[in-house]
Amino acid sequence: MTTATHVRFDTGRRGAGALWSIGFRPLYLAAAFFAAASIALWVTALSGSATAMARVPGPYWHAHEMLFGFTLAVIVGFLFTAVRNWTGLSTPRGVVLVMVVALWACARVAVGLSWYGVAATFDVAFALAAALGVGVPLVRSRNRRNYFFILLLLAIGGLNLGFYLAAAGVVAADLARDLQVGLDLVLFILAVMGGRVIPMFTANAVAEARPRRVAWVERVALASVLMLVAADAVGLAGGVLVVVCALGAASHLVRWALWQPARTIPKPIVWILHAAYFWIPVHLALRAFAAVGWVSTSIANHALTVGAIGGLTIGMMSRTARGHSGRPLRAGRSEVLAYAMVLLAAVVRVFVPLVAPVAQHAAIVLAGSLWAAGFAVFAIRFVPVLVGPRADGRRD
Repeated sequence: MTTATHVRFDTGRRGAGALWSIGFRPLYLAAAFFAAASIALWVTALSGSATAMARVPGPYWHAHEMLFGFTLAVIVGFLFTAVRNWTGLSTPRGVVLVMVVALWACARVAVGLSWYGVAATFDVAFALAAALGVGVPLVRSRNRRNYFFILLLLAIGGLNLGFYLAAAGVVAADLARDLQVGLDLVLFILAVMGGRVIPMFTANAVAEARPRRVAWVERVALASVLMLVAADAVGLAGGVLVVVCALGAASHLVRWALWQPARTIPKPIVWILHAAYFWIPVHLALRAFAAVGWVSTSIANHALTVGAIGGLTIGMMSRTARGHSGRPLRAGRSEVLAYAMVLLAAVVRVFVPLVAPVAQHAAIVLAGSLWAAGFAVFAIRFVPVLVGPRADGRRD
């Protein structure tokens, strides 16, 4: 007979219990399906469907949902899992986790219905719940090294609130700048977490690899992103932005090379992380070019969103889901297919418009289709992994 504890989703052993036993499970699943569905709808709208165009908000809302909807959900799912490992203390699970995910889901539905006031309430509540969910165990364990994640989640939540208020005309703010600073903060999170886990995963998976972390390279790479956050926040442009982005591109490229990416090619579950991280120096270089008018800022930002964020999220979701569900740390055919489609989407979205501007619209549609298909493949493949119990019989 099922006990009351099982009904409350508290065991992590079967059915609903496994799904709500740890943060990455429901948030990865929701984010992956949302990524596939929302981009598929966006592509349909861009392809000229009048019905879809009537239901899909404009480019700013597309960017908003990818940043504050999809990306933030993956980050929170990852942090809920990582913070539990770092501290040995529980992060939201069971009924509390259900409530946190419900806040995110209600915000996405409200945006889809153009109920932006309702969406703002749920979205801000989700960011606060996420900050509290990681903050309580970090503070209780005095894990000061990671306190900054609390501030980053609060900052992203604040930017999201600012976006809603500006979109409603309540405050005078630049929506593009708000989104740009939000992307910069996500870039910083990716840079920090990439620097921590990619060399470690590489060393663990590839016996002959000797990834290195050089202290001054690490400091310059992370500092360059913080300088970019500050520059975008105050609206700096021109030469200053060129210097900051060029420094960032060079330091992140050196950092990436020190991790020996070529040695990971036989290990797709690790190689995807290296391939995705490479898009960070590409993004920063393109932002430097955009600052002098050689390329559009949109192309530079899509190198980050489609390439780095898309690749790192799908790579980390598959690696985390496998590792924390007691499954082998190797990518199957469906995962490799998903990786390939997401990375190809980035190549098409960024480089086709650069070399053939006349084909930009077709490139956007094709890239969006590939990206949506990649996340759909991932989502369908990982339903049994994320919903079901651990393969090794252990509890989450």
